[in-house]
Amino acid sequence: MLKTELLHPEILSALAMAGHGSKVLIADSNYPFTTGSAADAEIVFLNFAPGKLNAVEVLEVIARAIPVEAAEVMVPDEGPEPSIFAEFRAALGGEMQIQGRTRFEFYEEARSEDVCLTIATGEQRIYANVLLTIGVVPPAK
Repeated sequence: MLKTELLHPEILSALAMAGHGSKVLIADSNYPFTTGSAADAEIVFLNFAPGKLNAVEVLEVIARAIPVEAAEVMVPDEGPEPSIFAEFRAALGGEMQIQGRTRFEFYEEARSEDVCLTIATGEQRIYANVLLTIGVVPPAK
């Protein structure tokens, strides 16, 4: 039995095989998982029911399990920033800048060979997709 809060075996396996520069996609329920994911990425379906599990809940646990170097989001062509972006920032510690990408730029990044894991959530809010770049674990002192 594990002592960590992250218990999902497929997610743990994918993260254990990832390294610095690998990417993790956490996507809302509208995301095109089969056509919008990297060919070799592990796809894990956590979209149990609408709203279960949501993208922020998944991000909070993933962000405590890995060092996050960068985060990217899909931004609308016009209008205000989606409110979920503030929740993403809070889940990432509040100080991390998130880079916005247009819909098709985001899809291109999410299909990159650097993406090792795609997590499907039951998130109902739109533009609730976040692409994380894994950072470095510093050596023990």
